Parts: sequence; C-alpha cells; structure tokens
Amino acid sequence: MFALIRKFLPHIPTLLAATVFGFVRASGYYHSHRDTTNELLREQILSVLATNPSYGHRRIALALKVGKKRVRSVMKTFGIKPYKRMARWRKRRDERRAPAPFANLIRSQCPIRPNHTWAGDFTYLPFKNQFLYLATFMDLYTREIVGWHLSIRHTKELVMEAFLDALVNQKFHHPVYVHSDQGVEYTNQSYVELVQSVGTTISLSKKSSPWENGYQESFFNNFKTDLGLEFDRFADIGQFAEAVHSTIYAYNTTRIHTTLKMSPTAFRRLHAP
Repeated sequence: MFALIRKFLPHIPTLLAATVFGFVRASGYYHSHRDTTNELLREQILSVLATNPSYGHRRIALALKVGKKRVRSVMKTFGIKPYKRMARWRKRRDERRAPAPFANLIRSQCPIRPNHTWAGDFTYLPFKNQFLYLATFMDLYTREIVGWHLSIRHTKELVMEAFLDALVNQKFHHPVYVHSDQGVEYTNQSYVELVQSVGTTISLSKKSSPWENGYQESFFNNFKTDLGLEFDRFADIGQFAEAVHSTIYAYNTTRIHTTLKMSPTAFRRLHAP
C-alpha cells in the first residue's frame, strides 16, 4: 500500500492541476452556453413585445412556453420592460354628481357562464386635434369584448350603439347584469330603458371608484398600448377605425389574458357550455 502511494506521490500535483483545469473548462463552457441561451431568449422576448408591447413577464412566459422566473430574470438582466401607460385621469364631474339610483350588484358575484354579466365603459382617443370616442362591453366570464362602437361624438347613442352591437353579436342572449360607472352615459333615461327593455338589470360602481369597474379600466389601458403610441400616424378616421377593429379582434382571439392563460375566445371555446 505504502509502495503504491510513493509511486503516485510525485504525480499528485499534476493530477490536481488537470482536475482543476478540467473544472475550469467545464465552468467556462456552462457560462458561455448560458449567455448564448439568454441572448436567444432576449430576442424572443423582444419579438413578443414588438406585437404585444404591454405584455409583462407572465404573459411573455405563456407566449413562449418558458418559466416566468426565467423570463423575468432575463428581462431584468437586459433591462427590458413592457410599456405602461399613465393612469387615467379622475372624473371630477362624476364626484360632484348625486349618487345614481342603482347599486353595485356584482361586487360579490363571480360569473360562471357567458352572458351573465357585461361591464361597459368608454374612452377618449385623441386624433388630429380632435377626439374619437370608443365604448365597449366586456363579458366578465370570457373577458371578450362582445360589443363596441366608435364615434366622433360624445352622446348617449355612443354607449347605446355599443350595447346593441353586443346584443347582435351574442344573438340577443342578453346578460343578467350590465355594470358600468355612474357617468351620465349610463344613467340617462334612454340607455336605462334600452337595457331594462331586454330584461337586464343595471349595476353601477360607486362614485369616484374606478376600481369597481377595473376590468374595463385594465382593458383600455392595454388596448391603447396595443393600438400604438402615435394615433396621428393614421391617414384618416377610416384607417383609424380599421386599426381599432383589428386591435379589438386581436385582443379577443390571440392576445393572452393573464387570468385566463389564453385568449378570451379560446377560453370561451374551451369552457363555455
């Protein structure tokens, strides 16, 4: 035994050096490989953000079928951040109005089927020194935009036309509830009579409580980002309207919803009875 140890003793430094050298080479290969895969994932992330600029790391991970922690790590390494719009302004006029005669009836409810609860809202779209007005209705079960209307005028017909569009698109399967804020668009007599005429119950958020209609607030925030940052790039209102239609269609059919883990249309087809 001692003779064997004496035989290999002179070669121990060489063996140790070889072992260390081999370890360093393996480590170097690992870091080089990791850098390469990070660069590849970076390009994939940027590709997703090019068509979906408001995607966060969770939706990017779903789109790429990669772990969200891995995506978040690479985004942090390369300083990649999704575009986030500023919060919407407060509606001071709504704060001064008397409380509406309708309560929030959906606060503690969870829709379990399509066309149970719709949420409505509208937004302003600046375009060439004027405003266009977009009203939408969302099915809170599927998160689909089931009806919408774009107008150059801010009138009561704006939301009424969007509601009628939703009825037609849903083959007149009216919701049990339709929820919105307390804006005059949703409390005027014509709109109230239209909604109630089909057997739907009206639900309203409390004054100055946009979080009680957070579904639509979130939708419009992401919608404007996906529509593009420079609305004046469109040649005319017709081209702008076409882009609005395409963006809503993409939201319904291809854009991954964080809660659903798929597009609203895919969720409806998979889970709707």
